[in-house]
Amino acid sequence: MPDGLVGGRTAPGSPEASALRRVDDRPDRLHLRLDRPAVRNAIDAALVEQLHGVCAELEATPRILIMSGAGGVFASGADIAELRERRRADALAGINSRLFARIAALPMPVIAAIDGWALGGGAELAYAADFRIASTTARIGNPETSLGIIAAAGASWRLAELVGEPVAKEILLAGRVLSAEEALALHLVTEVHDPADLDAAADALADRIAAQDAQAVRLTKSVFHAPRSAHPEVDGIAQSVLFESPAKVERMTAFLERKKR
Repeated sequence: MPDGLVGGRTAPGSPEASALRRVDDRPDRLHLRLDRPAVRNAIDAALVEQLHGVCAELEATPRILIMSGAGGVFASGADIAELRERRRADALAGINSRLFARIAALPMPVIAAIDGWALGGGAELAYAADFRIASTTARIGNPETSLGIIAAAGASWRLAELVGEPVAKEILLAGRVLSAEEALALHLVTEVHDPADLDAAADALADRIAAQDAQAVRLTKSVFHAPRSAHPEVDGIAQSVLFESPAKVERMTAFLERKKR
């Protein structure tokens, strides 16, 4: 049921109600759409607060999160008018970086469905997702240095992990903006679709995730992101939990019974 959000649900018609919309709200997934058309879905402090509220909800009750943008734009970046007024203390507070780290650490996978521009903080929001799929109109980049700042909400280190150092430096230091086709070739996105099909593609990916055992997915994500020094101990601990899970016996029994047919 579509709603605005601040912390939890905000009554429709409130000043923040249109900034973040629930376009799909099911037991296994939540699809949120950034909706600030006047500023091309730019990320401001109010939207950051709303997204922290969503994180609290999904930490308490894990579900798949799909994020998209309204009006043919994922997110054009941080709100420049607001960003221009921020000073040293704001930078040290990590306003966006703390949020994106929290999104990346959500228990269940996060899908960014990128339509149109994903620039600056909007691109960094997408980098924090586990999966990125795009429309043919997607354009992804980090033009922060052209504005006299750095990409300090994750791109300066996540991007090299995602596309490799040479391309990351082109984007971060020379202003390269990737097309959907380029992003697909670099595996920054895993699928490209017509804009009209993007929501359905995000749902199809969420369906594939939801078909897995939810506890196994959560533990796999946690183990995947554990530091190298934690392995192999963390793998064994996670597996020990799953070996005692009723779902393991049920799923393996169903598999063996299918093989008998």
